Amino acid sequence: MTEKTNFNWQAWGLAIRPRTLPAAAAGVVMGGALAWRDGYFRLDAALVCLFAALLLQIGSNLANDVFDFERGTDTPERLGPTRVTQAGLLTSAQVKYGMAVVFGLAALLGLYLAWLGGWPIILIGIAAIISAIAYTGGPFPLGYYGLGDIFVFIFFGLASVAGTYYVQAGFVSTAAWWMTISPGLIITAILVVNNLRDLENDRKAGKHTLAVMMGERATKTQFLICILAAYLALPLAAWLGVISWASLLAWLSIPIAIRATRVVFTQKGRPLNSALASTGQAALMFSLLFWVALLF
Repeated sequence: MTEKTNFNWQAWGLAIRPRTLPAAAAGVVMGGALAWRDGYFRLDAALVCLFAALLLQIGSNLANDVFDFERGTDTPERLGPTRVTQAGLLTSAQVKYGMAVVFGLAALLGLYLAWLGGWPIILIGIAAIISAIAYTGGPFPLGYYGLGDIFVFIFFGLASVAGTYYVQAGFVSTAAWWMTISPGLIITAILVVNNLRDLENDRKAGKHTLAVMMGERATKTQFLICILAAYLALPLAAWLGVISWASLLAWLSIPIAIRATRVVFTQKGRPLNSALASTGQAALMFSLLFWVALLF
C-alpha cells in the first residue's frame, strides 16, 4: 500500500513539472516590484497573485499532458520530460480530475483578487483558464496552429505583470505596461525552445507550431530575438525615463540567458531540456534582480 502511494506522489510530481514554475512567478515578481516602488504594494495581493499564477501553470501542464496524449502527439519518441499520461503513470481521467481541482483552486483565489480589482480580474482569470485548456485541448487547440507564442506573451507578460500591479494599485502605470515586455519575451523564449526540441515529432504528429512552420534556423533566430529584445527593453525604458538606470542590475541574469542561448544554437533534441530550465531561471532572476535594484 505504501509503495503505491509513493508511486502516485511521484507521478503527480512529474505531472506538475516543477521546473516550469519559475516562469509563472517571474511576471508576478515584476508586477510586485513595480507596485512596491510606487508605494502600492500589498503583501496579501502579491502572494495570492503568485499562488494563482503557479496554479494556472500547473493546470496548464496537466492539460498539455493529457490532451497531447489524446491527440497522439506524445509518443515513446518524445524528447521532453516524462508525460505521465503517455507513460501510463496516471490515467487520462486522473489527470483531468487533477486539472479540474487545480483550476478550481485558482478560481477561488481569483475571487479574492476580483474583490480587490473588480471585473477586469474576473475577465483575466476566465481567459487564462480557457487559454490554458485551449492550448492543446478543445476543437481549436492554439498550440497546434502556431498561436502558442502570442498567447504565452499575453498571459505571462501583459496579464501577469500588469494584472499583479493592477490589483494592488487600482490602475496600471506606464512603467508596469512597459515592463510586461521583458518577462513576456523571456518566457515566450521558453516555449520557443520547447517547440524547437519537439520540431520533428510535432511535424510527424501534425502539430503546426510556429517552429514547424518556420523551420529550425528561423526558430533559433526567434529565440535570440526574444532574449535580446527582453534585455534591451530595460535600457530603452531607462533612457525614456520610465524606470531608473539602477534597474540594469537585472542584467546580472544575462549569463544564465547566454548559457541557454549557447545550448539552443549548439544542441538538438533532449539536451535542449537544459536550455528550457536555464531560460526559466533567467526570467525569474531578471525580475528578482529588478526588485533588488529598486531597493537601492
